[in-house]
Amino acid sequence: MGFSWEAFQKVPVVGIVRGLTFDEIKEILPLYISAGLTTIEITMNTHAATDIIRYTVDSYAGQLNVGAGTVCDERGLEQALAAGAQFIVTPIISENVIRSCVKSDIPIFPGAFTPTEIYRAWECGASMVKVYPATSLGSGYIKDVKAPLNHIKLMPTGGINKDNIGEFMKAGAEGLGVGSQLFDKELIKSRDWKGLEGHFRLFVECFVGED
Repeated sequence: MGFSWEAFQKVPVVGIVRGLTFDEIKEILPLYISAGLTTIEITMNTHAATDIIRYTVDSYAGQLNVGAGTVCDERGLEQALAAGAQFIVTPIISENVIRSCVKSDIPIFPGAFTPTEIYRAWECGASMVKVYPATSLGSGYIKDVKAPLNHIKLMPTGGINKDNIGEFMKAGAEGLGVGSQLFDKELIKSRDWKGLEGHFRLFVECFVGED
C-alpha cells in the first residue's frame, strides 16, 4: 500500500524516529497508532533503519504511513525504497532524489530554509517542503513565506511541540515534523508506555479535540 494523504491530513504530523532501538520502536508503534497518529519517519542514520522500516511496513500496512528520513543521495533513496518506505524526507535539496521520487510517484518532503530554496524544492517536484530548521525561525517565518508563496505546501520541522502546533498551523503550515518533543526520551527510557501513549494523545488532540 502506498502513502495515504487522507490519513496524513487527519493528523498532519510526521513523527521523526532517530536513534531509538529496534526493541523500543516495536513497543512504541502500537501506542503510536492507538493514540491516533498516522505518519512516522525512520531516519536512515538510525541503527538498522532499513530493517525497522521493513518491519513497520510489514506489520502495520494500512495503519501507518511509513517513511525514511535523512535521505541525502540516490544510494540512500534506493535503500529506503527497497525496505518499503512510502515517503521520503531529506534534510537538504537533492534534485536527483526529488526527481527520482516524482518519477516513481513517491511523496518527497525535501528540506529547505530560505524562500529561494523552498521555491527551488517545490519547482523540482516536492510534495511538501520541509522548512528546516524551524527552531530559530518561529511560526512568523512560515506566515511570511506563505504570503507570496501561498501555493507551496510547507512542513516546518524542528522545535515543534504541543504548545506551538496551533501557531504553526494558523501560520499556514500543511504539516509538521516532530522528533524529540514527540518521542519523549524520559518516558521511553523508563519504559512508561502508558505515559507515552498519553503524551502522543496530547498531540493528536491539537487536531481532533478530545473524545
